[in-house]
Amino acid sequence: MNEQRIRVLHHAGLSFDVLDDGPVDGKPIVLLHGFPERSTTWRQVAPLLHEAGLRTFALDQRGYSPGARPRRRRDYRMQHLASDVVALVDRIGGPVHLAGHDWGSAVGWTVAMRRPDLVRSWTAISVPHPAAFVRAMRTTSQRRRSRYMALFNLPLLPELTARRPGGRFDRSMRLSGMTAAEVERFRREIVEYGALPHALGWYRAMPLVKPGSTDHLVRVPTTLLWSDRDIAITRVGVDATADWVDAPYQLVELSGVSHWIPTQAPDDCAAAIIERVVASEVGA
Repeated sequence: MNEQRIRVLHHAGLSFDVLDDGPVDGKPIVLLHGFPERSTTWRQVAPLLHEAGLRTFALDQRGYSPGARPRRRRDYRMQHLASDVVALVDRIGGPVHLAGHDWGSAVGWTVAMRRPDLVRSWTAISVPHPAAFVRAMRTTSQRRRSRYMALFNLPLLPELTARRPGGRFDRSMRLSGMTAAEVERFRREIVEYGALPHALGWYRAMPLVKPGSTDHLVRVPTTLLWSDRDIAITRVGVDATADWVDAPYQLVELSGVSHWIPTQAPDDCAAAIIERVVASEVGA
């Protein structure tokens, strides 16, 4: 493993910011944030992982790092998002443990499916296996909860609604379970940072996904951490995820927690990650 700190990752003509912290000789774990957050979403989880002997690599992903903001929506297809993570693992000297929240979970599932040789263990937070999510989308309840994705595919409108503090975009974040402080961080780290139009590229690239491209088993030790007050993800996809993991698997359900698990339940989040790491290290 690379014992020098990694602060910047150069890949595919882009430059990605990396938060590399914890014991330099610790077991490496890559942390993937979701929308609309950056690597700082792990700010309360990472110290707990460090105490457990893990070295964390939190990546500001494509669209979020100022040096990695391509303009075309096809540049945000999942194959590119996953390749960015593979490039980081190669730089670390992999294989690594892997954890992701929200969209970071979608990316992590893809890496685990396509490059199991690089993943020692995988902890998905909030979002189920992509094929299980597609199954859930056949239900009225999941389609209702996913209506915001259609809005995010409209040109310019989401960006315009996010311009005004306290406006429609901010209110939607509060309804999703974000605290006032978390919404303020969103404004500072995403809107004012210039990341929002590019972060929305992830949603706008969704129509480019080929049917069946996610119908692959995951063959690495896996945990899915989900919360029962998640307004974006129904239980249907969560329960279906076990069908897509051909390896040791555990579902951990949190009660009374919203979608934003890493910031609102950091102790539980870290505990689930550490338990999966330890179990995979002993072969359980």
